[in-house]
Amino acid sequence: MEPVTHFLTGACLGRAGFNRKTAYATLAAVLAAEAADLDILWGFAGPVEELKHHRGITHTIWAVPVIAGAVLGAVWMLHRLRQVHDETADMIPPYVFAGADEKDAMEPSPASAPLAAAALESPYRRRQRQRIHWGWLYATACVAALTHLALDWTNNYGVRPFFPLNSRWYAGSFMFIAEPVLWVLFFLAFFMPWVLGLADREIGARKQPFRGRAWAIFALAGMVVLGCWRWAEHAHALATLQNTQIASEPVTRMAAEPYPVNPFRWHAVVETPGFYQTAEIDTWAGSIDSDPRRDVMYKPADTPAVEAAKRTLLGRVYLDWGTWAVVRDLGQEPVRGLDPPPLPPNRWTTVEFLDLRFDYSFMGRQPSRRAPLVGWVYIVDGRDGAGEVMDGRVQR
Repeated sequence: MEPVTHFLTGACLGRAGFNRKTAYATLAAVLAAEAADLDILWGFAGPVEELKHHRGITHTIWAVPVIAGAVLGAVWMLHRLRQVHDETADMIPPYVFAGADEKDAMEPSPASAPLAAAALESPYRRRQRQRIHWGWLYATACVAALTHLALDWTNNYGVRPFFPLNSRWYAGSFMFIAEPVLWVLFFLAFFMPWVLGLADREIGARKQPFRGRAWAIFALAGMVVLGCWRWAEHAHALATLQNTQIASEPVTRMAAEPYPVNPFRWHAVVETPGFYQTAEIDTWAGSIDSDPRRDVMYKPADTPAVEAAKRTLLGRVYLDWGTWAVVRDLGQEPVRGLDPPPLPPNRWTTVEFLDLRFDYSFMGRQPSRRAPLVGWVYIVDGRDGAGEVMDGRVQR
């Protein structure tokens, strides 16, 4: 999922009850819920390196205790910095100077000393009335890190939870990578306690500690319910696809990919010996929309340029990840982001890598131009790579 969902899931997790067990619980949950995506830093090495390492070792079950430990270390450092800051603040004499001249100011006013002590009480002491239980804090970080794997598994990009022992990708394919329905649940979880808190202050009610627990549980429960609903609709979409003949040849495999917001709409892909065909499924109406003149892509030929492109870094990485990858020779076609080789047109060709999982209808029927996660390689003389591009970014 995108980062906002991960961050807010961690925040709700902390507020749902872990913050009653230990201080810093919500902070630890927020950090651990998103920490696995630090692998996007590989993007500085280029888009192909980012694809190679994204959802790699940081998105495995082996990484969960390590991520939790790193988060615990970060929280400990913050805690120590606060302690040092507040110990320094405690060196200020806890009294208010009582006179107008210098001599009187050297002595504290007996009447004002208690008030001064309260006013100058260390912020750390005021905030940290709750004890820190490092065991609970570590458990909170572990649970939050696991939610990251679970959420990423729900969409069609997938995760490799047992990498490197098992490099297989696992994808639930029932939740879109950015789900506005979840954002609404999170908005309610954080907005409603604030509104109710304003109402309490208006009537002078006593401020309640750990406000928002019920709303956080509501948001997390709503997330689970939405996931189960979408899972059921995904199974319904696959059953509808199996029971409907949309291709003119026997189908060898099929998939149903999610759309955002609408749990009844699915993007379907089927493969036959000779071609791929896409379709749009409406599980509410039980209908499938697919036009062979528009939605059929015949399997491209394996030219020498295609075989050479598969051996490049982009080719190896893309074919390892792309479960519905299509590789085709586009001829002498320049691509966005990188000029073609300065050679005669008959000496170079462009090879495209496309994954049909992301060939959604709202992105147009020419997926190579608008679908995400598309890569291109320039091949010279049918054997040598001369440049790799993904989504307009050049791999140096």
